[in-house]
Amino acid sequence: MSEVKNYKIEEPYLHLQCSLGEAPFWEESRDSLRFVDIVKKKLHTVNLTEGPSSHKELDLDYSIGTTADIEGNDDEFVFGGKLGYGIMHRDTGKIRWIKKMWNDEERKDDGGGKPGVDDPAVVGSNLTDEGIVFRLDGDLSLHRVIEGVSIPNGTSWALDNKTMYLTDSPSGTIKSYPYDPQTGKISLSEGKVFFQVEKGVPDGHCQDEEGHLWVANHGNGKVFRVDPQGKIVAEIVLPTRCVTCPGFCGTELFITTMEEEDPETYPWSTKYQGALFKIDVGVRGSPLNKFKLTVNA
Repeated sequence: MSEVKNYKIEEPYLHLQCSLGEAPFWEESRDSLRFVDIVKKKLHTVNLTEGPSSHKELDLDYSIGTTADIEGNDDEFVFGGKLGYGIMHRDTGKIRWIKKMWNDEERKDDGGGKPGVDDPAVVGSNLTDEGIVFRLDGDLSLHRVIEGVSIPNGTSWALDNKTMYLTDSPSGTIKSYPYDPQTGKISLSEGKVFFQVEKGVPDGHCQDEEGHLWVANHGNGKVFRVDPQGKIVAEIVLPTRCVTCPGFCGTELFITTMEEEDPETYPWSTKYQGALFKIDVGVRGSPLNKFKLTVNA
């Protein structure tokens, strides 16, 4: 059995007290990081060259849970949120909706969902009683590609884009599915469990350039590095339990967290609850796909 490499983070990069920090995303052309607070409806950005003092936040009118860059557009990004897909101006926070997910019968107040994303623009949401994974194509056609998921969460693609990984948090699993990058079709019948946690639940994840997943272990205060065979080869221990999502900026892994869910039982976890953490893990993240619009939006 191969040895597991161990990392430990003692203090946060930004001590923010997010209620539900999520979706760290490297804006490589700016060398900046953006991420969101789903519950407090905020967009956070920080210039990585200038450091924590450059942190800015924008108050939003809507809850959003994930973002992705748009090919050929450095000023705006696409997002997935409670109501559907939209485009946001990165500096002003101005948004325009491009596709709503839900019909009138399905629309109800759930306090905001917890979606995930990748290319073309895949978002998981749980506004209804069960989770659904949506795909938005470049022509703005909307497709429900997976239904019956408990809480669809992190999504990523293998380096050749022919396998999709999807976290279903309450089941404790990440499943892999054959994926056709030309059509966006997912082979549901060939889906299988790729990774399962023993304590806590898997939350958001990302991939590195060697094809390993870095998986947030919510409720257990860790991030695991998982090899292509589904085995843990490294773990990062954080000073708070409710870890939500990792994301690469070069070789540095930034990690969002949320408010401690059980402060009476775990008072030690409250000091840095909702903070942003970082650690250099010596390997770069895999290239991130961009959303490719083929119509005006």
